Amino acid sequence: MSRRFSLSRLLAMIIKEFIQMKRDRLTFAMMVGIPVLQLLLFGYAINSDPKHLPTAVLAQDNSPFSRAIIAGLQTSDYFRLTRTAATVTEVEDLVARGRVQFAVEIPAGFGRDLLRGDHPALLVIADATDPAATGNAVGALQRIVDSALTPLLDGPLTALAPVSGPVEVRIHRRYNPEGLTQYNIVPGLVGTILTMTMIIMTALAVTRERERGTMENLLAMPVRPLEVMLGKLAPFILVGAAQVMVIAAAARLLFGVPMVGNPAVLALGMVVFISANLTMGFLFSTLARNQLQAMQMSFFFFLPSILMSGFMFPFRGMPDWAQAIGEVLPLTHFLRIVRGVMLKGNGLPEIWPELWPLLLFLLAVSALAIRRYRQTLD
Repeated sequence: MSRRFSLSRLLAMIIKEFIQMKRDRLTFAMMVGIPVLQLLLFGYAINSDPKHLPTAVLAQDNSPFSRAIIAGLQTSDYFRLTRTAATVTEVEDLVARGRVQFAVEIPAGFGRDLLRGDHPALLVIADATDPAATGNAVGALQRIVDSALTPLLDGPLTALAPVSGPVEVRIHRRYNPEGLTQYNIVPGLVGTILTMTMIIMTALAVTRERERGTMENLLAMPVRPLEVMLGKLAPFILVGAAQVMVIAAAARLLFGVPMVGNPAVLALGMVVFISANLTMGFLFSTLARNQLQAMQMSFFFFLPSILMSGFMFPFRGMPDWAQAIGEVLPLTHFLRIVRGVMLKGNGLPEIWPELWPLLLFLLAVSALAIRRYRQTLD
């Protein structure tokens, strides 16, 4: 063989690589799909300044001033009035369950106190478990209230509209009053780390058997597909539990993140979430022909999970179509569970609206994985 550089041999190698790339369609699809996915997510779905946040109103005063404030909130970009509460208990429950981001309480006698010049207080409860979702809206509250009342404070009432504003807006930042990002990020890391590790480790399980040539021995065993799947997944549940304990201990000791709720409730949500991720990884392992493809599929699932679940960016800041996709992802629901239990003290009734979608995802993906594994046996 000639030692000189040959353009013909180089061209042959280039053609050979293109042919191999054409045959490996999954890898080629990932090379094109991941950049397109990133472009769409960062260009359309990600928004660090969420608008139209769900808000509940408890109006114990029916004066024109109260109605003007409610109308001002409705016409603002930051607030979307979705609930009209009847009692303070209902307001507390809506915020605790995460059904609303804000709750505005207009106390009885608000209009009377305003006419007297007593600067009445407008009470606002903000769910501060995600400080990024509430920061800009909180900053705009006083301006919205002042603008709503200004047309009514004319003539003899002009003296009630000083520069500082006729109404005091009192904001109660619940569950994270200091707005510490650790309270939001560290609990979210539990779900993010579990998603990454559980899916990747399981996705490599069956493909490793195939590449090492031990799949034939596994297929020759009198084992049903469900038994194979459970046998593959059970050890990783214990691994995931160990990861959660390490992260929870670090969250408490290093970052001071509280555990307000019952750890048993969190453990229940954790087991369902880990199982859902493991079955997803098992499904990938039945689709991939080698470990590289299994890794590619896992990353393709992990990328939208971390971007569209509310971990890195406010979930309610995304457009409706992106939120619909995010609701399908297990990480979205687990983040609400872990933050609700650790920061709000939520129990089983409060986390059930997030737990049943995880169970449904687990059952659906398990059925697909078992079906794919049966096809592999055939």
